[in-house]
Amino acid sequence: MKKPFFMILVCLVFLSVSARAEEDRQELETLRKENAELKARLQQLETSVAEIKQMLSAPAARPPAGAVPAPPAPAAPPVASAAAAPAKPEKPPVRSKFGAELYGYIKGDGAWDSARMFNGNFAQWVESEPAGGADSEYNLTARESRVGIDIRGPEMAGARTSGKVEIDFMGGGLENRPLPMMRHAYLQLEWPEYDVSLIAGQTWDVISPLFPQAVNYAPGWWAGNVGYRRPQFRLTKGFKLGESTRLTLQGAATRTIGDLNLLGPGDTGEDAGFPTVQARAALAFRAFAGQTATVGVSGHYGQEEYDTDNNGARVDLPSWSGSVDLLVPLSSKVTFKGEVYRGRNMDEYLGGIGQGANPATLRGITDVGGWASLSFGPWQGWRFGVGYTADDPVNRDLGAGDRLRNRTLFGNVFYDINDAVQLGLELADWQTLYKDKADGDAIRVQTALYYRF
Repeated sequence: MKKPFFMILVCLVFLSVSARAEEDRQELETLRKENAELKARLQQLETSVAEIKQMLSAPAARPPAGAVPAPPAPAAPPVASAAAAPAKPEKPPVRSKFGAELYGYIKGDGAWDSARMFNGNFAQWVESEPAGGADSEYNLTARESRVGIDIRGPEMAGARTSGKVEIDFMGGGLENRPLPMMRHAYLQLEWPEYDVSLIAGQTWDVISPLFPQAVNYAPGWWAGNVGYRRPQFRLTKGFKLGESTRLTLQGAATRTIGDLNLLGPGDTGEDAGFPTVQARAALAFRAFAGQTATVGVSGHYGQEEYDTDNNGARVDLPSWSGSVDLLVPLSSKVTFKGEVYRGRNMDEYLGGIGQGANPATLRGITDVGGWASLSFGPWQGWRFGVGYTADDPVNRDLGAGDRLRNRTLFGNVFYDINDAVQLGLELADWQTLYKDKADGDAIRVQTALYYRF
């Protein structure tokens, strides 16, 4: 009984060992096959890496046949729509090779007038009151929004070079499609060693350079504050007279802008044949509370030529002015500013309430005007201002229906909500007198929201 059992046990062990040997042989064969496949793949990968290196070192060469291509670049993330994925420009954007700084502001402007103002977007004068009484109006605009670029160029012959271009949207057009208007476009050369500078292009007049603090786009223009912008060549020279005293002399040859010449080409200013001359002398000195005050004297002279027939007859109308400007800080938080002037044929300098020459007599209109203002602040982002302006042409030079006098009394407040956003509010009492015509009176309430950048 024991011998058969022993024989069966030996057979089972032998069969088990034989089965295990067969399994080991099969596993070894599988490992040999996997090893051969790995060697083949490694060889293929080495060949691909060599091909990629060759392509990178010689990108124009065509890879040999049968080579494994380089793996594709990862796909760009999908975009929401075609409009959201702008086309890649063929060329990089053009940038100034010199330093340039963008500045300006966006302004939303709303104004209510108790009577009709000439140019309701900004106040110039009150229209003559109609027989039925005053007609109130409300205007809302973004035209005053402004964009400018200051450019800092390289030095040239010891001079610092710079330039400016600035526009707003007061150039006409429909209210919701206004046209741009060039405000400034000039280059400047400065020689600091000699305290001399030269400007060529369009910028502010030399005469009457100050402005009252205002929400109104026209800061007293046509109502006692004269001076505008025009093309010019301007030379400025400074003289240091003491520790805190400086004299500045300015002279400019400016474009004479006149009326349309009905009997000849161009306008009456161009037809004069020579530019208008402007000049100013200003003295800056130490005043109250260690602040610097400035007093200036300025004036201009030019001429307009009106053709009166087609045979060469003409009338020459001179345009001239003399003015005094004063800026005095009464403390670190209170500043007084003002100007007075007298002139003739001042319409292109925003004087004479927009009246330069009497068309019936072809004589220039003499004009007297000025303004004064006080500004207060800033106090924790608040600034305040009050002022008075008046423009009073000489009555004998005017015709029926012309504007005799234009004045305004105003007060305003500005609040800086943050570094960019500013709120402005202005209340003004306007009065315009007419010759042989009903006068105009209006209260103007103007609000503005600025975003400065």
